[in-house]
Formats: sequence, structure tokens, C-alpha cells
Amino acid sequence: MFKPLKKKIIALIPARSGSKRIPDKNIKVLNGHPLIAYSIRAAIDSAIFDDVVCVTDSEKYASIARYYGAEVPSLRPKKISGDKSPDIDWVKWILLFFEKQNRNYDLFSILRPTSPFRLPSTIQAALNLFNKDFQADSLRAVDRCIQHPGKMWVVRNNRLLPILPFMNEAVPWHSCQYAALPEVFIQNASLEIAWSHIALQRNSIAGESIIPFFSSGLEGFDINNEEDMLLAYNYLSSGKAVLPTIRQPPYLFV
Repeated sequence: MFKPLKKKIIALIPARSGSKRIPDKNIKVLNGHPLIAYSIRAAIDSAIFDDVVCVTDSEKYASIARYYGAEVPSLRPKKISGDKSPDIDWVKWILLFFEKQNRNYDLFSILRPTSPFRLPSTIQAALNLFNKDFQADSLRAVDRCIQHPGKMWVVRNNRLLPILPFMNEAVPWHSCQYAALPEVFIQNASLEIAWSHIALQRNSIAGESIIPFFSSGLEGFDINNEEDMLLAYNYLSSGKAVLPTIRQPPYLFV
């Protein structure tokens, strides 16, 4: 498939307001600024996007996003903002919204607010990697699994059944040492890049041909619960992690 030399790319920062594990998770304050601010600034400072857009269902979130430099052209409809709403729904909605305004993008990148340690250089490296593969539909950030799925189980009729009933020769995976198991990777929330036509024509944010982007250090760290917030503070105070630079004063919550 032909890929244009000059590609228009949009950063999409999803910020649904209905988080249950951490209420208002996307605007939880870390080191003085709401989480969403770090993804916005990382996207802007990477200098690779034509536009940086926050996709949210909340006017409060929209105000915060605009303060830190993102565009919020319209609020995300409630019917595609539930805790079970698939990403493809809002991705197609915003791309089609812009198409109606004759604003078309070759690529989109999803940068979720819950990955605050993703830096501008991380985004640049990911796009450089994607641009080297002319056959790929998308790129997705991954980490090596710590808890291997070969040792995971489901319960059926009060009996354990392995999720992956594979074997190394005559030894079940669940009975093997970790080092003897094949490498398995888990997606993280830090970034995704894909061709817009994959979403609009194939109803997928990933397609079938997906490049792995191996996150380094804490780039892919994802905040999903209160324990993760405590870990994030610890990583910052110990110097194990750094945040994207934000030069403006913190947003004033009222």
C-alpha cells in the first residue's frame, strides 16, 4: 500500500470522566498537575503532530485540556463514553467529526493520560519505528509479562483449568520455570499509532499487522488504582522516573 511522504497525524488523548477504580482518574493530580497535562505536553513537545486533541465527555476535563494546550472541538457523546465502550467507537467518531470539517489525517496516535512517564522522545521513537515499516497497520507499546499467562487458570465447576494448555515437550507450561517459557508481552497504555483508514474502513484501532514498540524503563507505567498512584509518587521521589516538562502554573481547580 502506498504511504504518502507528507503524513498528517493527530494525537488523540482520551479522557472519559466516569472512572470507577479512581474517581476522576484522568485529572488526578501528580506533582502539581493533573495526569492529563503530561500526555498533552508530551504530545505537543514531541513536535510531530499536526493537532493534539482531547476526546472527553466532560466540560470540566475539556477546560483543563484546553488550559494545557489541547484542542477539544466537541464533547464525546455519552453513548460512547461508558466503561464498556470500545475505543473504536470514539476514535471513529472524532475522525469522522473532523472529516466533515475537511480536516483529514493519515495517522492517529492514542496517548492515554494514565501513562504520565511517557516522554516526547518516547513518542518520537515510536513514530520513527512505525515509519520504517511500510507494511504495518499499526504500532502498539508493550512490556514483557511479569505474570506469565502460562501459569494462569480459570475455575470451572470447582476445578482449575489452565488458560494456556501448552507444553514444553512433556511438561505443561504451568509446571515450567519462568525462564523455560516463551517470551510473552502485554500491551500497556502509553501509546498506539495507526493509519486512519484502519479505523474508518476496517473498524479497528489496530488492524492485523502490528509493530511492537518495546517500552523502556517506566515509559509504559499505567495508573489504574490508588496503589499505582502511590507507586508513581515513589518513583518520582526516588528519581526512578521523570515527567514531561510543564512550564506553566498548575491548573487551578475550583
